[in-house]
Amino acid sequence: MNDLLAPSMLIGVVLGLIVGIICMLVVSRIGLNRDKKKAEDVLNDADIKAKNIVKQAVLDGKTQVYDLKLQAEKEIKERRDELNDLENKLLRREDSINYREETMGQKEKKLDEKLRKADEKNASLAKMEEELQQRINSQIAVLEKVANMSESDARAELMAAVEKKIQNEVAVYVREQEEEAKEKAQDIAREIIATAIQRYSQDEIIERSVSVVALPSEEMKGRIIGREGRNIRALEAATGADLIIDDTPETITISCFNPIRREVARISLETLIRDGRIQPGRIEEVVKKVTKEIDQTIYKAGEEAIFKLQIGRMDKELIKLVGRMRYRYSYGQNGLSHSMEVAFIAGMMAAELGLNQTLAKRAGLLHDIGKAVDFEMEGTHVELGAKLAKRYGENDIVVNAIESHHGDVAPTSLISNLVAAADTLSAARPGARHEGIENYINRLEQLEKIASDFEGVEKSYAIQAGREIRIMVVPEKVDDNRCSLLAHDIKERIENELTYPGQIKVTVIREVRSQEIAK
Repeated sequence: MNDLLAPSMLIGVVLGLIVGIICMLVVSRIGLNRDKKKAEDVLNDADIKAKNIVKQAVLDGKTQVYDLKLQAEKEIKERRDELNDLENKLLRREDSINYREETMGQKEKKLDEKLRKADEKNASLAKMEEELQQRINSQIAVLEKVANMSESDARAELMAAVEKKIQNEVAVYVREQEEEAKEKAQDIAREIIATAIQRYSQDEIIERSVSVVALPSEEMKGRIIGREGRNIRALEAATGADLIIDDTPETITISCFNPIRREVARISLETLIRDGRIQPGRIEEVVKKVTKEIDQTIYKAGEEAIFKLQIGRMDKELIKLVGRMRYRYSYGQNGLSHSMEVAFIAGMMAAELGLNQTLAKRAGLLHDIGKAVDFEMEGTHVELGAKLAKRYGENDIVVNAIESHHGDVAPTSLISNLVAAADTLSAARPGARHEGIENYINRLEQLEKIASDFEGVEKSYAIQAGREIRIMVVPEKVDDNRCSLLAHDIKERIENELTYPGQIKVTVIREVRSQEIAK
C-alpha cells in the first residue's frame, strides 16, 4: 500500500510544480504587458511635452526676434534723426561760413582801398613834412642869431618849462582821478562790506597761546616731578612738550611749538592731577587716550565747520587739517575762528556781487590751511596751503585764493580779491589780534622813516595806533599839486615795504602862514 502511494504522491508533486510554474509565467506575462503599456503611455506623454516645449521655444524666439527688430528699428531711426540734425547744423554752419567769407571779401576790398588812399596821403604828408622841416631849420637859424642861444640850450629851457607844466597837469589829473575813483569805489565797497559785517558777528579773541595748568596745592608739583624727576621726564617724552615748574604758586606752564602736542600735554596733566595716580606707566596710558580723543575732536571740529558753512563734500584729510586749525593761534587769534569768519564775510560779499557764494566760502575757509602744518613742514603757510589744496583736488580758484591772499601771486579771479579783503577785515577788526609791544613800536618807527625819506617832508607822525600817518611838508618845496603825488608815492612805498593789519591812511598837510607885526 505504501509502495503505491509513493509514486502517486510524487506525480502529484510534479504536477503541482508544473501548474505553479505555468501560473507564474501567466502572471509575469500579464505584468510585462502592463509595464509595456505604462512605458508606452510615458513615452507618449514625453513626446507631447517635448512638442509643446519646442512650440513654446519657437514662439518665444519669434517674440524676441520681433522685439529686437523693433529696438533695432528704433535705434536706426534715432541715429538717422541725429545724422539729419548734424547735417542740418553743418549746412547752417556752411551757409554762415560762406556769408562770412563774402563779408570778409567785401571788407578786404574796402581795406585795400583805404590802404591805397592812406599810402597816397602818407606820401603827400611826407612831402609836406620835408618842406616844413626845411622851414623850421631856417627859422631855427634865424632864432639862434637873434637870441644868441644854441639849439640845445633852447631845447633844454623849453623842456624844463614843458616838464614843469606837465608835472602840474599830471598832479592835478591824478588828484582828480583818485578822488573820483575813491568816491565811487568807497560807495560800493562801503555798502558791500557793511552788509557783510552787519550780518556776521564774532566774539573778540581772549584765548592765549600759552597753556597754564592750575594745581590744587604746592605739594602736587613734587608728585608731578616724581622721584629723581622720572614722572616729569616720562610726561615730556610722551607728549613732546616742556613742563616749566618755577616759583609761581600752584601753577605749571606747558611750552611746545606744536599747539596740538601742547593741548595733549595740558589735558593729560589735568587728568593725572584729578586721578591722583602719577607714575610713568599711568602717564603713557593717559597720553595715548587723550591723543586719541584729541584726534576725534579735531575731525569733529572740521566737520562742524564745513557743516556750518554749507560748502559741500571735502577730502577727509583736508577735514582733519581744518580741525587742527582749532589749536592754531596767530597774534592771539584762533585759526579756525578766523578762517570761518573769513569764509562768512567772503561768502556774503560774493552773494552781494552775484558770484559763486559756496566757492568763496570754501576759499575763505582754506586760505590759511597751511598754518595747520607750518610747524611741521618747511615753507610758508601760503606755499604749504596751495600744495595741500592741489593735492586734495580743490578748485583752481581756491588754490589761487590761497596763493594770492598775501600778495605773493597775482589774483586770477574776483573771489581771490574777496578772500584777501575778508582776511584783512577779520584780522583788522577791534579785538581780533594783538601784537608784541616791540613789534608795534618797530612798525611805527618804520612808518615814520618811510615818510621822512621823501624830499620836502619836514615832519611825520604815526597816529591812531599806526592806522594813519600825517606828513608835514615844506610849503616852499612842495606845492598843492605835488601834495597829491607825494601822498600817492608814500602809499606805494608803505604797501611794498611794510607788513601791517588793516589799512593805513596817508595824510599830507601843506600849511602856509603869513605874519606881520603891527607897531
